[in-house]
Amino acid sequence: MSEPNLTELLAGIRSGQVVPYLGPGVLADVTHTRTSAAIPADSESLILAMNGGKPMAPRLMWEFARAAMDVELKRGRKAVNTFLTDTYGNQAWTRAAFHDWLADIKPPYVIDINRDTQLQTSYSDTPHILVRGIARTAGTDYRFVLHHYDGGQYTEIDQDAVDTRLPVLFKPMGTPVPDPTFIASDADYVDYITELMGGFAIPSFLKEYRRGKQYLFIGMRMLRDTERMVLSDMIYGAGNPPAWALIPEPTAKERRFCGNKGIQIIEADIKDMMSADGHTLPTAVGADVGC
Repeated sequence: MSEPNLTELLAGIRSGQVVPYLGPGVLADVTHTRTSAAIPADSESLILAMNGGKPMAPRLMWEFARAAMDVELKRGRKAVNTFLTDTYGNQAWTRAAFHDWLADIKPPYVIDINRDTQLQTSYSDTPHILVRGIARTAGTDYRFVLHHYDGGQYTEIDQDAVDTRLPVLFKPMGTPVPDPTFIASDADYVDYITELMGGFAIPSFLKEYRRGKQYLFIGMRMLRDTERMVLSDMIYGAGNPPAWALIPEPTAKERRFCGNKGIQIIEADIKDMMSADGHTLPTAVGADVGC
């Protein structure tokens, strides 16, 4: 599968050989059920939402982690976590067309760097394992927490108790469900990425399972350093080629990064991929959210 078309990639996702790696673009058509405002998902929209709709200093506007660090220093880490919990745990949002599509497929392993709960909802009728990143947490050498979902509720488990036959949802940046935990500020990322590089942020069963897997980056731009550092370790031990990225108009920076990592760029978007699977989509799906 050196130069696959979209149909071949879809077959790889269904078989489990190709792992979907989801970025903010998969939420491009999601809006608030009351106000119709777009869900904040990419860096800029998250910063604006966290700051009451007002831009922050230019050096902070480039990346959410920087802005979250600034808020944490001024108002405490709790302020950032409260914002994320309210945004993704207490507000009502429409369903993403992408997640409705994904719910029909239910790949055996999905990585989602968004902090919302739509991926979990896509598997709400299916027992699964939820892996979430944690940072700056005392009492453990690891930077993940595991939950088993039995089709009705989540129960925290140890990694030696994982049923490896179940689908795995990896949310490295966290979610508010079953309890709020997030990777958000620069300080969070420094701790998380350090332990990710050291092997303490990925459960042992996933280290075995992911060997030789390939990845498809969906709704994600390769522009920001923290996201690129995370993905570099997430795809460790991948096959050849390690990954493909759906980027409709890649920048020179993205081409250089992907070239260095062996990631093949496919100049297509989410809507192209889903259309290849026979789905007619809203215009907003796959829009470039500048993440």
